[in-house]
Amino acid sequence: MAGRGGASAAAPLLEKTAAAAESGGGCCYVDGCPGCAVDRHKAANPGIPYGNFIYVWIVTLCTGASFMFGRCLTSTVWGIAADRVGRKPVVVFGISSVVVFNTLFGLSVNYWMAIATRFLLGALNGLLGPIKAYAIEVCRPEHEALALSLVSTAWGIGLIIGPALGGYLALPAENFPTVFSPDSIFGRFPYFLPCLCTSIFAAVVLISCIWMPETLHKHKVHENRSRNIEALEARLIDSNEKVEESGSLDSKKSLFRNWPLMSSIIVYCVFSFHDMAYTEVFSLWAESDKKYGGLSLSSEDVGQVLAVTGASLLVYQLFLYPSINKVLGPIKSSRVAAILCIPILFAYPYMTYLSEPGLSIVLNIASVIKNNLGVTIITGTFILQNNAVPQDQRGAANGLSMTGMSFFKALAPAGAGIVFSWAQKRQHAFFFPGDQMVFFLLNAVELVGLLLTFKPFLAVPEQYDTR
Repeated sequence: MAGRGGASAAAPLLEKTAAAAESGGGCCYVDGCPGCAVDRHKAANPGIPYGNFIYVWIVTLCTGASFMFGRCLTSTVWGIAADRVGRKPVVVFGISSVVVFNTLFGLSVNYWMAIATRFLLGALNGLLGPIKAYAIEVCRPEHEALALSLVSTAWGIGLIIGPALGGYLALPAENFPTVFSPDSIFGRFPYFLPCLCTSIFAAVVLISCIWMPETLHKHKVHENRSRNIEALEARLIDSNEKVEESGSLDSKKSLFRNWPLMSSIIVYCVFSFHDMAYTEVFSLWAESDKKYGGLSLSSEDVGQVLAVTGASLLVYQLFLYPSINKVLGPIKSSRVAAILCIPILFAYPYMTYLSEPGLSIVLNIASVIKNNLGVTIITGTFILQNNAVPQDQRGAANGLSMTGMSFFKALAPAGAGIVFSWAQKRQHAFFFPGDQMVFFLLNAVELVGLLLTFKPFLAVPEQYDTR
């Protein structure tokens, strides 16, 4: 294989010395630079960095357990901060905000206090963008897919654990009267217990981050010093492409003029919109009555399907996706996943003709396949985004992508709900009656995303199209 998955990934990194740094050489380690220390460790240890991956996992899990209401407004700002002061300070500050404002949310005495604390929690918790940058900076190129898979799975599991924890531990004085007195703090603040548990977990993560290594280089970066710049330029030369055509990484070029980055962010936003709309539609459709084209399932049945799907995501992302990415690369794997999603979505409305236990079996299989295909696409866009910029712009790039994604995901639930309500009123229409129209429109968005993964729209190094 060519590029990062081939000879360049297998070859050892260039040996660097402090003497070379003093002489002005471009390829060198600089004493006292935390980023160089991490690079030196990667050069000497070709295996998977399990210790550093733990930080990627627990930090993202902490972020997923909190609702980031204000992230659309501040994600880019926190990404820029991560490029200026380092990944670790932003992560530490973000986790500290979880500890403080999540606790205050549980102690809210009125509605406006609850709204304010949730907004501040989101605005001050800019973890997800920097942690995506950090994930690929602590490992060698051949382990990038696994690193970004950890972000996806930890985020997804956090979104499952958070609501489950809230549902189980809320109203403790009513649900566990023998343990919690109505006069206790947990009786006066019925939602404090689940918030406290999340805050305690965040506090443990915060303490563990004392040993979290910084990856941002703290010395002046000369031309070609970054490993990512060297590898990208070599690939562009091999494919007879000019560096300027894909956005020169040598100059401090505006992120908005970096088309390889912006095109991958647009693709990411389109598929994020699709995934959020699908998530909204799935529960509404599964619980609606069969006479309206639904499955007439209970909320418990739907929850069981989602639990099985969540477990499959963990297995797939950790053990299967890295190998798929190694063979196909992020673009081809995303294209294949998008193509396979289309017939699956078209099959959903016809599940109404099935009865138990066949319905449960088919629905679980379809949900597992659809969601794993979706996460394949999202993780592929993560890889493209993080390799479209040099290290000192990676935090801002991820923050920008989070801002765009948050905006699109804010529109998706409302749009999906309106379309679903409209489709319910056209059960006997000639063209895609009832819920068939809902899944047809989901497929239309999927098709748009698929088309955007091809040239000339998506601008990426040539090696991603050939591996």
